[in-house]
Amino acid sequence: MAGPDETLRLNRRNLLGAGLAVSALPALARAQTAPPTTGKPQASGLPQPVETIDLWPKGAPDAPRVPLVETVNERSTDALVTDRAVFGISRPRMAVFRPDRPNGAAVLLMPGGGYKWVVVDKEGYEMARWLAARGFTAFVLFYRLPGEGWASGPDTPLIDAQRATRLIRHRAKDFAIDPERVAAMGFSAGGHVCASLSTRFAVPVYSPVDAADKLSARPACAAPLYPVISMDPAIAHAGSRALLLGSKPSPGQEMAWSPDQTVPADAPPHFLLHAEDDDAVPVENTLRFHAALRERKVPVEMHLFTHGGHGFGLRKAIGKPVEAWPDLWRAWARTTVLG
Repeated sequence: MAGPDETLRLNRRNLLGAGLAVSALPALARAQTAPPTTGKPQASGLPQPVETIDLWPKGAPDAPRVPLVETVNERSTDALVTDRAVFGISRPRMAVFRPDRPNGAAVLLMPGGGYKWVVVDKEGYEMARWLAARGFTAFVLFYRLPGEGWASGPDTPLIDAQRATRLIRHRAKDFAIDPERVAAMGFSAGGHVCASLSTRFAVPVYSPVDAADKLSARPACAAPLYPVISMDPAIAHAGSRALLLGSKPSPGQEMAWSPDQTVPADAPPHFLLHAEDDDAVPVENTLRFHAALRERKVPVEMHLFTHGGHGFGLRKAIGKPVEAWPDLWRAWARTTVLG
């Protein structure tokens, strides 16, 4: 009879085998709404997603009265480096990056954009490629923006994040994923989405639509990176706060949508990262969240860097001490169920 360690190895071997079989399927056959695109040719040599998962089979709930037009802006003038941002998202979806050799773990990525848009490349596809190269199945979430007229208001991005987590678990076999090894990672305003998910995963914010919604939305671990956390005007990112809560939120609203105020005792382990010279989202956001997690005795690791600014992702970290952050996350992740 196999012992626990051997059973674990066998389970992982089965997952790997299943992943290779699934990856052989025509990816385009699974594509639903296409990933956001400008229609312009992309730099050669970089994997682009050909597989997407729509979050809502019958359309997203709480739709605005005036239909949105999805728009993708290219902000880069370099033909070899794309920097796209998308807004008017009415079909929230995940772009999937499958690894050649899946390790059985998944990461749901929530890019930033100040709740004005969702960036595509810098905190989405670039990080997804890095993760896939290391065996993780990466899902880049294009979530709906709270200031675009959705009736669910400030809960709109969280609704999509909860639904996305449940869908990944529901389709775990399709991707050779262990449903208990689904992590969350978010950047800037996407860090607020990530932290909202990791603290309010059990809050019912939408009506169930299918069997996936019977599953837990709690991520196995969470990494909100240089995140928008507090809605306290003293340290809040003003643009994100206004688009999330409007121009004059009440103190109660500020508290309800500040993840440092909503940490449950069963929150997952957290990895926090911030540059102290961040002039867009003050480092106090991460410091407050770290203190709140510690107060609730939630496992947390925090890394602060003197220099790095805001929104460094991978590309803007090159040549700086903060360049080490992805490897720090990977070393920390090995101490969690991601292994």
